[in-house]
Amino acid sequence: MGVVLRWGWVLGVALLAPAALPAGGGERRQPEIRRSDSSGPLFAGTSCELRVSPLAVAPSLRRLAVGTPLNVLRRWHGEDGKDWLQVQIASGSGECLAGVVRRGWLNV
Repeated sequence: MGVVLRWGWVLGVALLAPAALPAGGGERRQPEIRRSDSSGPLFAGTSCELRVSPLAVAPSLRRLAVGTPLNVLRRWHGEDGKDWLQVQIASGSGECLAGVVRRGWLNV
């Protein structure tokens, strides 16, 4: 009789315990991915030059007028300790002319 009760208890625990474990029925909903969402575009300040790559010696593509709206594409931390942003000129800025460079790197 004691053997039957012992095995019954072990079987009961084995059937109920996995319900709380991830492999046996934990929460199936995936966690929500959160990304930082900036409140709007950045605006170019004085002496902003778009460069070909995130290097101080990289050639300049063009100078940006003060107040040009920019969308940040990615951030880069250079080996020399400088921070760079790859930006694109916002589409509503009136700079949609063919052949005009719209993407490049800014030293921040």
